[in-house]
Amino acid sequence: MNKKRRIGMLSIILVPAFVLSCAGISGCGNSGSEETAENVLTTLSRDGYALEQVVVLSRHNIRAPLSGEGSALDTITPNKWFEWSAPASQLSVRGGILETEMGQYFRKWLESEGLFELNYHPKDGAVRIYANSKQRTIATAQFFSAGLLPVANAEVEYNAEYDTMDPVFNPVFTYMSDDYSADIEEEINKIYGTAIANLGDNYDLISEVIDVQKSDDYKNGIFTGFDVGDSEFSFEEGKEPSVKGSLKTACQISDALVLQYFEESDPVKAAFGHNITEAEWEAISEVKDVYGDVLFSAPSVSVNVAHPLLEEIEKELTTEGRQFTFLCGHDSNLASVLSALEIQDYNLPETLEKTPIGGKLVVSKWKDKAGQEFISLDIVYQKTGQLQEMSLLNDENPPGIYNLKLKGLNADSNGLYKAEDVMDRFDKAIGAYDSLIEEYEAKDAA
Repeated sequence: MNKKRRIGMLSIILVPAFVLSCAGISGCGNSGSEETAENVLTTLSRDGYALEQVVVLSRHNIRAPLSGEGSALDTITPNKWFEWSAPASQLSVRGGILETEMGQYFRKWLESEGLFELNYHPKDGAVRIYANSKQRTIATAQFFSAGLLPVANAEVEYNAEYDTMDPVFNPVFTYMSDDYSADIEEEINKIYGTAIANLGDNYDLISEVIDVQKSDDYKNGIFTGFDVGDSEFSFEEGKEPSVKGSLKTACQISDALVLQYFEESDPVKAAFGHNITEAEWEAISEVKDVYGDVLFSAPSVSVNVAHPLLEEIEKELTTEGRQFTFLCGHDSNLASVLSALEIQDYNLPETLEKTPIGGKLVVSKWKDKAGQEFISLDIVYQKTGQLQEMSLLNDENPPGIYNLKLKGLNADSNGLYKAEDVMDRFDKAIGAYDSLIEEYEAKDAA
């Protein structure tokens, strides 16, 4: 049922987040309170199983907005944004503290499972920490490493020139054709067209919160309002999928508001003096989530843009002697990988975001007493209150832990899959890229 909220004189209808963006979409949505309750865990451990290996794909932690002072963010609102502790796009002080706490949480878990010794110094090749070459990802990996291996002086690997995108983490098309581009746009409109069309009330909410009608851009006619029907897509080889129009503009504002909400001690200040509810914060964040889904979660997009990272994860899972891997990238990496692996719809509790800031896909290998191998896939993330309070993570205050389900496969009561089934799913996702190229090259040749 839709819920009606008011901010000032603006009356809006808030549709639950999963209705707005996730009809039939892999990797998002509310699959019902019963399934959510079953999937929420309080620990990463599995009783009766021995932990053998862990591979983590992480989003960077809290950063400053991507656009800095003097950008359109400043001219589309008369209000002054939070004074970020870092330059545009870079990890904030809060983000560093939070990521260290997460590293410490993982350290205590790995020690309790016997995978790490106390004050562990990894043997050659046992631990790999690899980040995209952006400041926010390198810094996140450094802070995580400080919590995970506080006395080991572990190296953070990054392989591209600093402040550029490493091809492994860069969610760009590495193949494109005219037919493929047209099919992508058709697929996006089929899956997400209703989600985009339903964002009108979210746009109204954002406009009210930032007081857009008092802004220079509005007064000067540079910005005349949001329009749910003005999206213009672009799909080019060597570039990320992109969209122009209101969805992009609203996403930039949504991103900055959500980051401000995490950083600002006073939620009313975070909303520029408006006293808004948690449901309304979710509606603001939903714009950003729809944007990410539209660009990176369509099946024919995800198997292309996630291809190098899928290969990297599979390689880590099969590297002899590897105990723990930490790969640090972006929300686009998580969204595309989860979609390519055909993860069932999910709805994370106690967070505003579908791919939470600092959130982690944790792929864990386990062995039972008979020697059979299993794999679990979980999302681990700091809940909204934990981000705001920077509270220490431990067994009494665990992060959000949500057990993911793979479409078409049956997990046991512990949320574990047979290891060979999961590895077959990686093979399928990786092979889908080659099949896609073969399909469209055959069309071109016909």
